[in-house]
Amino acid sequence: MEVILSGANFTEEVLESDIPVLVDFWATWCGPCKMLSPIVEKLAEELDGKVKIGKVNVDDEQELAINYNVEVIPTLILFKNGKEVKRTAGYFEKEEIIANFGL
Repeated sequence: MEVILSGANFTEEVLESDIPVLVDFWATWCGPCKMLSPIVEKLAEELDGKVKIGKVNVDDEQELAINYNVEVIPTLILFKNGKEVKRTAGYFEKEEIIANFGL
């Protein structure tokens, strides 16, 4: 299950999470984001309980995008123990995401 992230719940859902969190920064108008979305949804199903998947709409949550220096979308950031440990920008296939993030 994907978690919709906002400034109001980011600390609790991501920074204080006891499991790793993969955050997808995206926008509705972004073509590569639309292509990546079903892959992220599939990862959320397959990794349920091992990795939390969160989504940040950069148009709605500009402050979060700025705070995490998201300049290109889609951007995926993996957080462990409240810290960013890895990021990618652009579209990737599911297998590449799993390999890049060690999921």
